[in-house]
Amino acid sequence: MRVTGSLLDFALRVVSGFNRSQGLLLSGAVSFYTLLSIVPLFMVLLVGLSHVVDERRLLDTVASNLQLVIPGQAAVVTQQVESLLAHGGAVGIVGLLALLFFSSAAFAVVESAMAVIFRHRAVTQHRHFLVSVLLPYVFVMLIGVGLLLVTVISGALQAVQAVRVFGYTWSAAGLSGAGLYLLGMVGHVLLLTALYMVLPVGQVRFGHALIGGVTATLLWELTRHVLVWYFARLSMANLIYGSMAAVIVVLLTLEVAAVILLLGAQVIAEIDRARRPSREIAGATGTSG
Repeated sequence: MRVTGSLLDFALRVVSGFNRSQGLLLSGAVSFYTLLSIVPLFMVLLVGLSHVVDERRLLDTVASNLQLVIPGQAAVVTQQVESLLAHGGAVGIVGLLALLFFSSAAFAVVESAMAVIFRHRAVTQHRHFLVSVLLPYVFVMLIGVGLLLVTVISGALQAVQAVRVFGYTWSAAGLSGAGLYLLGMVGHVLLLTALYMVLPVGQVRFGHALIGGVTATLLWELTRHVLVWYFARLSMANLIYGSMAAVIVVLLTLEVAAVILLLGAQVIAEIDRARRPSREIAGATGTSG
């Protein structure tokens, strides 16, 4: 009972802190800029990685991973990316620079949102301007590396005809699908952990960032199934918004994902606040001694 009460008290503090930080307003900004960034991001990554891996396989990998992020609407984004790739020659250098800029916009907004959630650190810790400028592009590169690894591993799984374990035979298609799903989940945890470690000002312990990453991933995995069911059964988006329905659905999905992303950050911030007084007391004691 004591453990349950402590967890409930902690959850209430997380929700209260999220409300004080105007989390819903921050989530709206994150979701809007993510909507602007998602197609340019994958366009830039595919243009770079298509020189190393087959373009069709890359698109299949993108579609599989997008299904974990925007369930039910991954095909819409993938088709737009594919259309841009088909007209890649018309983009030019200026167009690629614009795509690179917009692909990093969401990361910059997430960093600003993290600064609000971790505002208890802002008084004593600051980040150099150039670091903030370069961080989004570092994360774009990390996503590119992850996408390349997932594509190579999925290709290797598809090359396997079948696997026999404990008398059971697993088909290549089922093995590949399960492998991509698990890789996607692990990739999401690692990406979120990296975000939570780097984007807030000051040092965040790996263990705390991992707690936030796992929390956000599990919450999203539960929520996305609910979203798929809701948009398939109950949603009136097609009736209300007509041809704009796909964009509205993607935006609402990204809004929910942004709320969960920032809730994970709020979990870490509350852990950090709980530890900070004891560190300050210890520091004061050491100074007086």
